[in-house]
Amino acid sequence: MSDLDIQIPTAFDPFADANAEDAGAGAKEYVHIRIQQRNGRKSLTTVQGLKKEFSYNKILKDLKKEFCCNGTVVQDPELGKVCV
Repeated sequence: MSDLDIQIPTAFDPFADANAEDAGAGAKEYVHIRIQQRNGRKSLTTVQGLKKEFSYNKILKDLKKEFCCNGTVVQDPELGKVCV
């Protein structure tokens, strides 16, 4: 048997550069999108965790036009502003 240089491919991370830049920031900010099933085809979608510089009302207005649905912005004491 001969010695072969075998290179095992490693997983490629396309977001490695972005993660390296954000590593110094400390806290990660996530946007949570939750879908709760109701009756049959009905469902409730909530969006939480948008940055404060964004206007929830303008985002909600665009979402309502795009998806032909209804919605409202609710102020929750525990979670903050939530688009429902």
